[in-house]
Amino acid sequence: MSATALSVVGMNEITIRIPQSDLDDLHARLDRTRWPASVTDDWSRGTPVAHARELASYWRDGFDWRAQEARLNELAHFTTTIDGQKIHFAHERSSNPDAMPLMLLHGWPSSFVEFLDVIPLLRNDFHLVVPSLPGFAFSSPLASPGWTPKRMAQALTKLMAELGYERYGVQGGDTGAFVAPEMGKLAPDSVIGIHLNAILSFPSGDEPAILSEDEQSRWDALEASNDGYFHIQSKSPATLAFGLSDSPAGQLAWIAESFHRWAGSPIDRDRFLTNVSLYWFTGTAGSAAMVYYEHVNDWSYSERGTVPTGVLLAATNEYAIRPYAERDHNIVHWSQKDVGGHFFALEQPHEFASDINAFFGSGCARAAARPSTPA
Repeated sequence: MSATALSVVGMNEITIRIPQSDLDDLHARLDRTRWPASVTDDWSRGTPVAHARELASYWRDGFDWRAQEARLNELAHFTTTIDGQKIHFAHERSSNPDAMPLMLLHGWPSSFVEFLDVIPLLRNDFHLVVPSLPGFAFSSPLASPGWTPKRMAQALTKLMAELGYERYGVQGGDTGAFVAPEMGKLAPDSVIGIHLNAILSFPSGDEPAILSEDEQSRWDALEASNDGYFHIQSKSPATLAFGLSDSPAGQLAWIAESFHRWAGSPIDRDRFLTNVSLYWFTGTAGSAAMVYYEHVNDWSYSERGTVPTGVLLAATNEYAIRPYAERDHNIVHWSQKDVGGHFFALEQPHEFASDINAFFGSGCARAAARPSTPA
């Protein structure tokens, strides 16, 4: 199915407002948490009980969801339906007539919350479209199976067309780093450039056998990484959802482990819990995990991308190997930082915004598009 063949049903502006009954239920469930016995206080076997207890206590009695909700509502939020699936997105249009349209794509276990501090830094030069990927947060529930990165890309290229953006850039990290290149392959005449972080690249046998010391170090780190979450979410996401959808402490601990392992910089506790709260309130533990199942079971061939592509590497928890990445992408920008980790936009918003500006300012031709006004 081509991107242009997808149907779009309406666009509605929304205000995020979680019912008080859902907040009361969260607090009651946290009060009734049945904590597991503690075997060790370190992270070698997953999230320590002491750490989870401390976070849960703050989530219950110190975290102010309404204040965070008000922060989220400083953005203009919309929903639409594409290919039968509800799609949520924030749309922040610049007052700059020469601004370039740019879509920002999150990954797992993140959400559009990852970009909150980046949006003000980019809004002068870019019209920003920040969706929740299908199955995540307010782009739920999933209406059907089969939402692979390629199908997500089809829906999101259609969204940009419906907004009136004929030429635009795409930025993606983690899952977004799989979706963004697919958008470029689907709409190479529309996508000006693709900026990626937290990407994975693997050998196919045609790349150089000798890696640099830095590349070999990243490859060794990938092979040694804890991929237990990946195996569970790619093989049994529906089973996992029972526990995470019923226990907020379980959902908290599941996400906390990945943030602990992958972040390279301290992350504000309130911002972290805002992200966790979105997973909890929208009940999307299972549907967000489905992208792993769909991806590993998608055997369709994807040709090499031709759209100019920039890659940002954080200082830690990065596994991209340039010779491998160049097989799949038309890389014209490769930026390696000495700060940050997997959640770079959340950890280092100024560095993140600077690299986006450097890539689109010099690596790609700028082109403005007249935005439509969502109904």
